[in-house]
Amino acid sequence: MTDKLADVVTLPRRLDAAVARALEKALTGDEISVPDALTLSATRGRELRALCAVADELRRRQAGDDVSYVVNRNINFTNVCVKACHFCAFSRKLRAEDGYFLDRDAIIERTRVAVEHGATEVCLQAGLAPDLGPRFYIDLVAALHDAFPSIHLHALSPEEIKYGCKDADMDVRSYLAELKDAGLGSLPGTSAEILDDTMRQAISPGRITVAQWLEVITTAHELGIPTTSTMMFGHVETAEDQVRHMALLRDIQHQTGGFTEFVPLSFVHAEAPLFAQSKVDGVQPGPTGIDVIRLYALARLMLGATFTNIQASWVKEGLRMAQALLDCGVNDLGGTLMNESISTTAGASHGQLVTPANLRHVIRAAGRVPVQRNTIYGTLRRFDDPENDGDEALNAVTDVAKTFGSYDELAASDEHRYTYRR
Repeated sequence: MTDKLADVVTLPRRLDAAVARALEKALTGDEISVPDALTLSATRGRELRALCAVADELRRRQAGDDVSYVVNRNINFTNVCVKACHFCAFSRKLRAEDGYFLDRDAIIERTRVAVEHGATEVCLQAGLAPDLGPRFYIDLVAALHDAFPSIHLHALSPEEIKYGCKDADMDVRSYLAELKDAGLGSLPGTSAEILDDTMRQAISPGRITVAQWLEVITTAHELGIPTTSTMMFGHVETAEDQVRHMALLRDIQHQTGGFTEFVPLSFVHAEAPLFAQSKVDGVQPGPTGIDVIRLYALARLMLGATFTNIQASWVKEGLRMAQALLDCGVNDLGGTLMNESISTTAGASHGQLVTPANLRHVIRAAGRVPVQRNTIYGTLRRFDDPENDGDEALNAVTDVAKTFGSYDELAASDEHRYTYRR
């Protein structure tokens, strides 16, 4: 190990030579290759600690010491879906007793409550109900934009976009252009799972293909619609699958510059059919803690130079692990959410709301500076002085379910019971 690496990695100098070379390459600003990343994906012990130290140093250089978050609300407006992905515990069949559907008025009301509690973003994603109608998504976005012109609409996964295109008999470019004109601000880069068609066919038969996901994402970028990017890991994928997924995202970012962030998403196994019903041989019960730490650190080395923002999902990892990941390359803690249904139904146990005050506490305890951002990472407010903290309405919420509703309430509700309308 050279003196340059030793300046960052305060560990014994006896590192594996291949690991040291890959870390040196990252520190000099060079992109690490797929073989380099595969070498680092097997690190443990002192080599893993060295990887995390380098990821933390690159985070400092690329993103600084600010840790950002957004005040947002999730609205998963239906759990009824024509598909049955093996990893998803959220979706329900057409005649399921606990199938629900929020109509436009109900979605607008939930958005109003979010705005009253300081939200700058509403995130809309849901199941693919069979009777939405050809302009449902476009009309919904337009109605929300008309009612709340200042709210950023972060809405509709690539899977939903393809579904909407089919219903409307429109090509992807025309459909996305209409959504943008209606008020769409950005797309979630979900529906990605692992960007390998063989893997996708195993864990989610019938899901959109890699080519279709890429078409939606790159077309959105060409139209000036930014997107996030994600990867679900810890199920049946290999380290090579993970690395090639991130390398593909990096290639897209070089071409378009349209990704705002990368969000690794741990597979939540407890209620997921993929695990609970042994849908695929060899499925794991989610990643281990070491797997999570290593993946996040590796993401900073592979993607940080082009993405800048690596987000830890507190919904998947819990706040304590998310805080620890701030020393492993992470510079963003995502959003307040207010509602969370998809991970909750899969067995996640970390709640559906984290208040801004709680996020700032976690960030400061890690020795970093809290920053409230907007969806596309513009700074809205810095909180350098703990004595001059925010007094947002969201901090005063004591009964989350009463204020924002819950999945259990929706699933048991007669008012929002899904009925087939065609």
